[in-house]
Amino acid sequence: MLMNDVKVIGGGLAGCEAAWQLAQRGCQVFLWEMRPKKMTPAHSSGELAELVCSNSLGAKNPDSAGGLLKAELQKLNSLIMDCAYQAQVPAGGALAVDRHQFAQLITWRITNHPNIHIKRGEWSQFPSAPAIIATGPLTSAEFSETLRDNLGEDMLFFYDAASPIIDAESIDYSKAFFAARYGKGGEDYLNCPMNQEEYRVFFQNLVEAKSVVLKDFEGDIYFEHCLPVEVIASRGPKTLTFGPLKPVGLVDPHTGQQPYAVVQLRKEDVQGQLFNMVGFQTNLTWGEQKRVFRMIPGLEKAEFVRYGVMHRNTFVHAPRVLGKNFQLQAFPGVYIAGQLSGVEGYLESTASGLTAALDLWANLHGGSVDFPRETLMGSLSDYVTRPNKNFQPMNANFGLLPPLQKKVSKRERRKLYVDRALEEMLFFAKD
Repeated sequence: MLMNDVKVIGGGLAGCEAAWQLAQRGCQVFLWEMRPKKMTPAHSSGELAELVCSNSLGAKNPDSAGGLLKAELQKLNSLIMDCAYQAQVPAGGALAVDRHQFAQLITWRITNHPNIHIKRGEWSQFPSAPAIIATGPLTSAEFSETLRDNLGEDMLFFYDAASPIIDAESIDYSKAFFAARYGKGGEDYLNCPMNQEEYRVFFQNLVEAKSVVLKDFEGDIYFEHCLPVEVIASRGPKTLTFGPLKPVGLVDPHTGQQPYAVVQLRKEDVQGQLFNMVGFQTNLTWGEQKRVFRMIPGLEKAEFVRYGVMHRNTFVHAPRVLGKNFQLQAFPGVYIAGQLSGVEGYLESTASGLTAALDLWANLHGGSVDFPRETLMGSLSDYVTRPNKNFQPMNANFGLLPPLQKKVSKRERRKLYVDRALEEMLFFAKD
């Protein structure tokens, strides 16, 4: 292949966006998609960019993280965003699409681009540079083994078991306290204590809450060392108090006594803008998570920037294998984009594909791309490469952005985040 011949493996949102961006810049792109010759358990057609879950691409409100990411993508002439707005259907404040029209539009645009050559069939060997791997959360078993052989046995995960993440400013600190068990390790955790009655009410609602119905191909995905919190609770009223909610070694400074149960939160970022609910991986529906977890003292008004999940989702341990802009540390010129890279969500996958494509194109011309950290695209790229032994996939949210220098109201803070990001993206797009 010539230097400007690029392989893109996977015809989902990330792969199509990457292929389009590279082709628009003059690269000859060979886009590999195994469907319809080999189908996944979730797809139903051979169309590119087929949406297999919700048909919603999230909020359009410009002062939301979803709205900001959409605006950033539009400023960079995103194919996915263009087709999404052409195929949109009424959905209130969200951007929802006719999934069939959406996939058909993207397939037509990709198929008819003179610089894109679609190859139908499964790709199984590890690609040589320049290449972008975007095979998604349902990467085939054969290619998954190829990735494990090249990236390391413990660098690839097949199930996403993540706890909810909460906006720090939505926590009532008057009901919580910072401490580590037995005073070891400093004040590393924010503790939400419960008395016996509070725990009883929480427990009863937890075991009665509705769970997400798993797809047939997901089967029984639970492991004893990583059980959903509701499964632990179902084994008896006191199992949580001997597990993730154990109070031993903690004294509530408000009462001077050990609580009956304690929910621990751990900082998710250096600035302390986000907190992870320790041990709360869950398969509850998002609505039930919001309802039940808000029964925890201190979390009555909690805002969840990511809900807990337990589902089939192949992804790499990004901080250990990826470098700047989703490029593999051990394989220069080869990138991983989409959900396989450790981002979560349709447009987050799109953004990773676009980022990888721009950096690969710059790499072919002896340079690289520096996305501003003040943008969500820059912050997503930074998140997946930042050292984190407890790494889990993440949606775009304001907590990923560098904090503002002044204290303002929540509404004004969001507006300032958006204004700053779009100003930075405007300068970036002009370069």
